[in-house]
Amino acid sequence: MINYSSQFIDKNDVKAVTKALNSKFLTTGPFVKKFEEKIIKKTDSKYCTVVNSATSALHLACKVFELKPNDYVWTSSNTFVSSANCALLCGAKIDLIDIDLSTYNLDIEKLSKKLAAAKKKKKLPKILIPVHFSGYPCDLKKIYELSKKYKFKIIEDASHAFGSKYLNNKIGNCRFSDMTVFSFHPVKIFTTGEGGAITTNNYKLDARLKSLRTHGIVQKKKNTKRPWMFYQTDLGLNYRLTDIQASLGISQLKKVNTFLKKRNKISKIYDEELKNLPIQLPKRTDNFYSSFHLYVILLKKKSRDLLYKKLLKKGFKTNIHYIPIYRHPFFKRFNFKRKDFLNNENYFKNAISIPIAPHLTKKNVYKIIKIIKEFFS
Repeated sequence: MINYSSQFIDKNDVKAVTKALNSKFLTTGPFVKKFEEKIIKKTDSKYCTVVNSATSALHLACKVFELKPNDYVWTSSNTFVSSANCALLCGAKIDLIDIDLSTYNLDIEKLSKKLAAAKKKKKLPKILIPVHFSGYPCDLKKIYELSKKYKFKIIEDASHAFGSKYLNNKIGNCRFSDMTVFSFHPVKIFTTGEGGAITTNNYKLDARLKSLRTHGIVQKKKNTKRPWMFYQTDLGLNYRLTDIQASLGISQLKKVNTFLKKRNKISKIYDEELKNLPIQLPKRTDNFYSSFHLYVILLKKKSRDLLYKKLLKKGFKTNIHYIPIYRHPFFKRFNFKRKDFLNNENYFKNAISIPIAPHLTKKNVYKIIKIIKEFFS
């Protein structure tokens, strides 16, 4: 069974992890710091804090902005639940923006109108979390301009987008945001098993993130009389990434450019072979480079569910990204109305993520194409 995506681990990765296992530190050691330095270099950011998941990263990113019960966090309706849960875990309120059907990212025009209406009601968001869905970047410059007008912070959810670029800016360089969050789950661009990171150009934000990931504890300068002394200065959590995971991340980062090239190569084969079918293919735009974490097709005719079953029967496990936030039973308490998310409803009914991964063979890519063509014929 071939999944829509999965990790690629080689002998060098195993060797790197073995080296960490044989070192003096399994956690809070030198591999973590080295991994952070590598991410800084890869993203052109100034600071990086690695943690045990992107969910933890989103939580900490929200937490440093001191959210209060009447504060609002807005995000896309088409995302994994963590993009909304991070606000609720901080005691804040959540609101959603419908998607643009050409990119599947939040709709900038609808965001602009929603902000204007929210200003009149004095319910503007304190934080906006734009999601770079599938690796295709949001239009960050337009969002940044709105943030200056309406005074909200920006946390990019780039869980899908390590290696993506926007207007020749690497996603993660935070030119148009306060912080950027990445995921290193096995199905993402590269992996640490479980893991995440937050990049920023703000020293104070980074220092607080590093404190919060370790219980809010700050180690004072070396005290020769009491070297064991430490202080908790904030209410933090244990969101640390281990040195074992960091060592895997360092090894995987060496292959990330190859991973990105292979994903984009597969995506171009799909583009060419599927272009004449009644399918909407992923958008490509100059100055928007996608990591292609996902390759999503939108069916214009026939049932998405039937195609899902047909591919599964042939040994290819696809997926649906995502069940909209407002459709989950937990979120019914917030009284979101489906009529406010017509684009997302259309998308959810017809979208399917077909396999794309660096180690997906050309033979299997063409098998998938053949199945989809037969399905429509």
